[in-house]
Amino acid sequence: MKIRYIHILCISLFITSTLGIYASPAIGVGMGSATTEAYAKVGMSGGQFLKIAHGARGNGMAGAVSAITDDLSSIFWNPAGIADIPSLSAEFDYTQWFAGLNHNFGAVGLPLGDGYSLALHFTNLSTPEMERTTIERPEGQNTYFTASDVAVGLTFAGYLTDQFSFGITGRYLNNTLANASASGFAFDVGTKYRTGIQGIVLGVSLHGLTTELTYEGNEFNKTLKVYDAGWQAPLDLKMVPSPFNIPLLFRANVAFDIIGQNRMGRYDNVLKGENYQTKYKQEHTLVGAIDFITTSDSPEQFALGLEYVWNELIAVRAGYRIGNDVQGVSAGIGINYFSGFFNGRIDYSISPLAYNLGFANRVSVYFDLGRN
Repeated sequence: MKIRYIHILCISLFITSTLGIYASPAIGVGMGSATTEAYAKVGMSGGQFLKIAHGARGNGMAGAVSAITDDLSSIFWNPAGIADIPSLSAEFDYTQWFAGLNHNFGAVGLPLGDGYSLALHFTNLSTPEMERTTIERPEGQNTYFTASDVAVGLTFAGYLTDQFSFGITGRYLNNTLANASASGFAFDVGTKYRTGIQGIVLGVSLHGLTTELTYEGNEFNKTLKVYDAGWQAPLDLKMVPSPFNIPLLFRANVAFDIIGQNRMGRYDNVLKGENYQTKYKQEHTLVGAIDFITTSDSPEQFALGLEYVWNELIAVRAGYRIGNDVQGVSAGIGINYFSGFFNGRIDYSISPLAYNLGFANRVSVYFDLGRN
């Protein structure tokens, strides 16, 4: 009776948090208004690199994975997912973005007793060198600069019951453009609930809780003449940049089994030390997922995704993003490796980009040291 009461309480908290977060004035006004033509907020937030997804698995499903992701890529999709890491794990992602941009992500995670995990992670977006240009010298000044965004963070996640998990992420952010930079801290929170019905898993997460950031540096210090006259002495001026917020993002997801039983529904037994590969190996599994995403600087979006796994060895993924004017169709593949020393997985995904931006190619390598 007590366990049943806790499960009912978890469901109530899950639904209440979902409705409460989305309906709150602070978020509802900022996000809801983004869909209206009269008050579009596109381009009103900084730190856009935080919206570039990690993990080729999730991107292969167009991002519809926040309820089923159970590895270190959960740090991006839903921090509650790293509660499912049963042993020391590491993940490295590389994204070939457009215009010569490179996006990298690395993470190391380990369990802290039964049902709790901790992960340290690093994210970076960098540009190639660009030549400085001015109105007076549009052909260039023969001097160059770069831009770089960095996030270093810590994620803690765990199980409150055998069906309800939570996760919290804290990040230090640094945005650098030439000799100017802005720094601050951001936080993410997420929850997942396993219903126990046809493998249905519910996930809710909120990303980008922070205070305003402001650029500082020598780029804003200038010495010039107010009047072009011989008697006018140069003046030292300091420009004051406007503060900005990073994107605030809300994500809700439901995932379900179509064929077989997905790994998320079997986690209890893995925790008990039962051999995952021999006891739960299935020839065919197919998981479907639907994701709802809304941010403070863009309209609402939906993501639909499928993942088919053959013999726990090869995975084929596909997805479609609705409401995104840059990315639509996505596809990917994954190969698992199992041995007595470690388990591993390599994933690849590709997403065509609109406006002749080419393709977004992502590669992820995942190591699980000691998983059965």
